[in-house]
Parts: sequence; structure tokens; C-alpha cells
Amino acid sequence: MPTTRNPTKEKIHEIIFEADTPMGKSFDIFLMVMIVASIVVVMLESVGELQANYQEIFYFLEWVFTIFFTIEYGLRLYCVYSPMKYAWSFYGVIDLLSILPTYLSLLIPGTHTLMVIRALRLFRVFRIFKLAHFLKEGHIIVQALRASRAKITVFLVFILLIVMIMGSLMYLIESEQNSGFTSIPRSIYWAIVTLTTVGYGDIAPQTPIGQFVAAAIMIMGYVVIAVPTGIVSTELLNQKELQHNTQACRYCAEEGHDDDAVHCKYCGEKLNEDD
Repeated sequence: MPTTRNPTKEKIHEIIFEADTPMGKSFDIFLMVMIVASIVVVMLESVGELQANYQEIFYFLEWVFTIFFTIEYGLRLYCVYSPMKYAWSFYGVIDLLSILPTYLSLLIPGTHTLMVIRALRLFRVFRIFKLAHFLKEGHIIVQALRASRAKITVFLVFILLIVMIMGSLMYLIESEQNSGFTSIPRSIYWAIVTLTTVGYGDIAPQTPIGQFVAAAIMIMGYVVIAVPTGIVSTELLNQKELQHNTQACRYCAEEGHDDDAVHCKYCGEKLNEDD
């Protein structure tokens, strides 16, 4: 890890990554405008009449946005001290995917429409407008899901066993009634749809026994909703709520640090030059 700071990188990092300064916030708001504008252009281009009348304008704007986002992506890689860590981070991957479709369209026509993936970059709005409350709550939810993943996995395995058993049972009951249960996989599909309370109605039991089993599965569907909710809710209550800020580490570009943090909790480097 580098031990000295590059003034140029520091300044660019402050503008591009930080939302705590006037320049940084102004840049991020401008970035949001560009993202929304590029998405609107892609959507408008999909309209046949507009595409026919303004094709050249749309093409020009697509490249303007792509070049802008390419330069921005390059600057983000330049101003962090560990470019590969940022490149493989969530935002790093999204930033790259947001510029690739236009270049791919030179080889594969039509792929430029994938530029709507830029909408994912709007997640930055939570940092830009300092919606720390949402960042904190989001962090708590993620931690709760991680803590309850073993219980949820066991629950999902149990549900899979239930739908396989119920699907097979319904096949035995209804297969001779010409009611749509033509195979065990199709019966399992019906069990999944019924258990999740969706109920498309494309397959329906005809016999009294089959209808009784269907009613039991429907009632069981409410349990399916309640159990994982209870598991996650319990973990949410167990999570320690910490105050997080919007500061991004200059070395790994990770965010969500505690307000009193001196070092990055991901890579260990100092967050502030004066610390």
C-alpha cells in the first residue's frame, strides 16, 4: 500500500468521490443529470417515429454521454490508490457496464439499448444528497440478511421439499381427470404457484380430494410469507445500529464508514490526511 498521498489524486478524488464539499456535490448532481438524460435518450430512441426523425441526433448524444462517462470512469480509476479494488466493486462494475454497450454496438448492432443499465448508477443519490439515514438502514438490512442466510437456506430447502411432495401427490390424484396435471414437473409448478399465493388459474384440481389438498397449500402459503419475515425481523432487532457517513476511502473506494472512524474498515488505510 502506498504511504504518501498524491495531491492531484487527492483533489480529483475530493471532487469525484466526496459529496461533503461544494465542488464534489456539484459534480455529483451534474453526474446525476447526465445519467438521467442518457437514459431518457435511450428510451426516446426506442420510439419508432422519433428514431426515424432524429436518428442522427440520438446517435450524437449517445456518443457524447459515452465519452463523458468513459472519461469519468478513467478518472475514478486514476484517483484511487487501488484501481483494481474499485474496478471490481459494485459501483466500479456498474460504471464499466454503463459505457460498454455503446462500444459493443459498433460490433453488435442494437446493444446500445443496454445503456439503460446506467439507471443503477442513480444509487449514488443516497450519498450525494447525504441520505445517511437510508445508508444506515440499508447497511442494517444487509447485515441482517447475512446473519439469517443459514436459516433462510434451511427454510427454502424445506419449501422445495414441500412443493415436490405436494406436486407429486396432486399428480397422483388429478392425472386421470384431464385437469392439467399432465406430469410431476407441471404439478410441482402448480404447487409453487399456489403456495406463493399467486394462483394463475391455468391449472386447477377437479376432484374433492385435490381441491382439499389445494386449499391446504393455499393456507400454507401464508406461513411461507410469515416465516422468512420473522427470521429477518429478529436479526434486524439484533443488529447494532451504527452511524455512517458518506466518505469514500482513497485506496479501495469503499463507503459506509462510521462517523468516528479513523481508518478504513475494509483496507485499513487512513481516511483523512490529518488523522
